Amino acid sequence: MNVKLYHGGGAKETRDLIDKIFRKHLQNELLSKEDATILNAPQKIAITTDSFTVNPIFFKGGDIGKLSIAGAMNDLSVMGAKPLYMSMGFILEEGLSFEELEKIVISIKNELNKNNVKLVAADTKVVPKGMVDKIYINSSAIGEVIKEGISSSNLKEGDVLIVSGVIGNHGAVIMAQRHGFDIDIDSDCASLWEMIKPILKEGIEIHAMRDLTRGGLATTLHEFSQNSNVEILIEEETIPIEEPVLGLCEVLGIEPYSLACEGRILIATTPKDANKVLDILKSHKLGEKASIIGKVLKSSRPNVYLKTSYGHIRYLEEAPGEMLPRIC
Repeated sequence: MNVKLYHGGGAKETRDLIDKIFRKHLQNELLSKEDATILNAPQKIAITTDSFTVNPIFFKGGDIGKLSIAGAMNDLSVMGAKPLYMSMGFILEEGLSFEELEKIVISIKNELNKNNVKLVAADTKVVPKGMVDKIYINSSAIGEVIKEGISSSNLKEGDVLIVSGVIGNHGAVIMAQRHGFDIDIDSDCASLWEMIKPILKEGIEIHAMRDLTRGGLATTLHEFSQNSNVEILIEEETIPIEEPVLGLCEVLGIEPYSLACEGRILIATTPKDANKVLDILKSHKLGEKASIIGKVLKSSRPNVYLKTSYGHIRYLEEAPGEMLPRIC
């Protein structure tokens, strides 16, 4: 059975779609049948919203459902906030199969349950074929602020930069599937709160933290550099990248530093806390390959430099947007 336009009409067919797929898997004690849900919020909260339009909607290591939860929650986590609640909007293309839709909704349920996060509001719309690419999802996440002051504007001279694992896997998987290549890796798509939480609770001085999504490591480094008005130097030999990612980048003529991740973070911390952060990351499965990759040189005109494996230093550019796939 496929989604039809009448499933978006707001009458009996809409209720049937919601009951048979969405409520079947996502109902909980907080998800209201009214127009809004009343919540008991902590004293200080953080909120974020993101939209997910990835193509393909199913990829090695995940799907748009898992991605829509992990992506929104990670935006909270890197700001020092514990994810608590989610609100979601679904835009469905006429013709999407119920089987695909249910598979996506089950992924959403599994990722919510794994992180003990509650869906508290949701909406569904159906549009004519061709107006969206199968399914688009908007996710908003609300969390309790555990640690304040984490900002890309806070980098200081001497800060150490740490990446939590191998970079570029998500972007590589999406590009490979879209170009019909077979690549022997999975997307790094994952929720990161459980890895980040012990860092926040250790009293470590974290100046900045960001998940490496669109534009990958290169874009995040440039954002850090520009927002804090500092020069940054990273070392090519210390950046963890898997061979299949390097191979794909060589074939397509792009740099792995611009490929997106959906389960990796970049942290800027003080030299005295760097090894403690690294040890905490490495103690978690998602951070086993964490590495110190560079440092902040000085407060100056914003620039990001890469020291190559041959010892040369060059400017690290960001890839043009048209070269990168729609990864989220």
